[in-house]
Order: sequence, then C-alpha cells, then structure tokens
Amino acid sequence: MLAVVNRSSLSAVGVDAAERFHADASTLSMFAVVQLAVYGGMQIPIGLLLDRFGARPIMTIGMVLMAVGQLTMALSVSVGVAIAARALLGAGDAAIFPSVLRLIATWFPSQRGPLMSQLTGLVGQAGQLLSLAPLALLLHTTSWTIAFGGIAGLCALFAILVFLLIRNHPPEVAADVTVDTGTGSVQIVRSSMDTGVGIRAAWAHPGTRLAFWSHFTTPFAGTAFILLWGVPFLTAGEGLTRGQATAVTSAYVVVGMLLGPVMGELSRRIPHLRSRALVLPAVATQAVAWIVVIAWPVPAPLWLLYALAFALAMGGPASMIAFDHARTHNPAHRLSTATGITNVGGFLAALIAIFAIGFALDLQGAGTPDTYDLQAFRVAFLTQVPLWAVGAWFIVVERRRTRELLGLDEPRRRR
Repeated sequence: MLAVVNRSSLSAVGVDAAERFHADASTLSMFAVVQLAVYGGMQIPIGLLLDRFGARPIMTIGMVLMAVGQLTMALSVSVGVAIAARALLGAGDAAIFPSVLRLIATWFPSQRGPLMSQLTGLVGQAGQLLSLAPLALLLHTTSWTIAFGGIAGLCALFAILVFLLIRNHPPEVAADVTVDTGTGSVQIVRSSMDTGVGIRAAWAHPGTRLAFWSHFTTPFAGTAFILLWGVPFLTAGEGLTRGQATAVTSAYVVVGMLLGPVMGELSRRIPHLRSRALVLPAVATQAVAWIVVIAWPVPAPLWLLYALAFALAMGGPASMIAFDHARTHNPAHRLSTATGITNVGGFLAALIAIFAIGFALDLQGAGTPDTYDLQAFRVAFLTQVPLWAVGAWFIVVERRRTRELLGLDEPRRRR
C-alpha cells in the first residue's frame, strides 16, 4: 500500500507540481516516465536478486530507497533534482511488488496463488485512495515539504518494520519453496545469477510472452489516468471541480478493488480461457469507453466520466492475470525472473502512454496549467489507441502459440 502511495503521489497534485517546478506537459510527463522506466528496468535485476537473497532484504532496501527519494522530492525546487528523486522512488518501488508475489509463493499453497495475488493488488490499490484526496488535502493545508517529507518518514518506519517482521519462508522449511497441495510437490524457489540463461529460457516460452503482452495491454490506460493525467483532464479539460474529480478517480480505485477478487476467482476457475474471457474484454471495454468520451461533442456528462473510470478500473485486476500466466508456464526456479519480465510489460506501456500524452499536449500548445484545453486532451488521449491495438494482436498470437504448445489446439499449417 505504501509503495503505491509513493508511485501515485503526483496523481492529485500534478498541477501543483507543474507550478512548483515551472514544468510544461512534457517535463511533467518525465517525472512519471523516468520513475516508470527505472521501475521497469529494475524488474529483472530485482527478480534475480530475489532468487538469490529472498524477499526480506530486498523489500527493506526498497523502502529505504523510497524514503530517500521522497525526502529529496520534498526538499527539491529544481526539475533535475526532482526527476532524480522520482528515479529513486521507481527503484525502491520496483522491489516491493515482486517481493510480495514471492512471499505468496513461499507462504501459501500454489492453488491459492491467483486469489492471493488479487487480494494483494486490492490492498495495494488502497494506496491510490490515500494519494488522492488525503495527500492533496495535506499539501494544501500545510506545504509541499511537509506532505512529501511525511511520506518519507513513513517509508523509513516501514523499512524498520519490514526488516523486523518479514521472513522469507515459514520457519518449518529451510529454504524458499513453493508447495502444490494437490500433488504434494515441493520445489525450491532459487536460481543462479546467470541472467542470460534465465531470461532467455523464460522468454522462450510463449506463456511468458503471453503474460508480458497481457500486462502490457491491460493496465497502462488506467495507470496514465490515475498516475498523472486524470485529474488535470477532469478539472482543466472537462470542467469538474476538484472534489468531483477526486470522486471520479476514487471510483476508479474502489471499483478496481472490488473487481480484483472476482477476477482472481474467475482466473482460477477458467485457466485456459483467461485471455479470451477476461483480458481481451477488459482491453476492449477500456478502448470503447475512451473513444466514446473523446468523441462526445461537448464536455462529457458526469455519468459518462464515471463510466470511463469503471472501464479503466478493469485494467488493474485484468493485468494480475498476467502473473497467473507467468506462474503457470514457468518452473519454480524461474518464478522471479518470469515475474520481472511480465511486470516490465505494463510499465513499459504506461511510460510510453504518459509521455505520448504530454508530448501531444505540448505539440498543440496546451502544455501548462494555464493552457490546458479539452480538445487538446482529447487528441492527446488518442495516442493510447496504437498501444491497445499492438498489445491485443500479440495477446491473440501468443495465446494461440501457448495453447498449441500445451496440446489444447491443433498447430496451424504453415507454408
């Protein structure tokens, strides 16, 4: 939850950040892009370090990095230092979610993995609620330094708590293992630091590539909306009050939390239909909702903006299915590496989308809070369409290859 607070801490105060750092839309995008780029780039190294050392030390270091990053952000008044602070946040954030997924694998039976992953996502989403109204209220009633310095203090506290309370595996076992309660199979979760072999072996399986493209395609629109551009679009573009905008973005978070356990249970029940019945419909719903809002001839009515938030909320729970693919199609010794590859997908798409939206705003001369314009926002958000198209195409292709490899479909004849 605290990691998500750090990740989305600019979501409700993007306009304040633009004014503090005198930043145009492209520069403001860079805050999120650098953060997500570091997050994505650290996933595979973090996975390999987790395989070597386990979750406890990696999570502790991640919390320390986030504390340093937020303290730097609290004290910074220059763009360069602020971007460096967001890079530290991305590095620290990168250590948390894969570590929690590893703890699920080592502390819970493998059959409960999908539901536990969704519950983890649900708890994490609560961090987005904290970074919306409460953080904005704290900033506006105190100061930028106090608000972000307070988050830094929480990160330092939780670094201590993680180190004292978290254990890599249950005390009755001597190593990180994953257990299948159906077969009684016990596998050690550990691999060498041979990055070439581990990454190539994981990527060679179409199930890993299916996981990557599923995570690439499902969450990026919601991430771009909630991480940076949602509140400016709703207030400066659609003309909502700050309270109304907070209600819409909070609805996005709450719906995502409610859908998480449902998606997790459905993923468990229909493991061979996850992509067709859950992932692709979630992508289509988001695309259709955005196109309707963009095509609306006047500022969209409030009910339509809530419908957009509900549609975007499907992306987060649907993206968790990607980790079910990664876990299902990889042996235990490649679990963290495959998880890292999968996690890269979603944040690669998110950083492309966030920067493309900001760049499109600047190209139209609407890159600052004083020049934000509804029509410019509409054009800017169209940059998401190619990402949906490319991602959906690869999901279909890799799903077919995975099913052929598993013997569920007959191989297609090739010339």
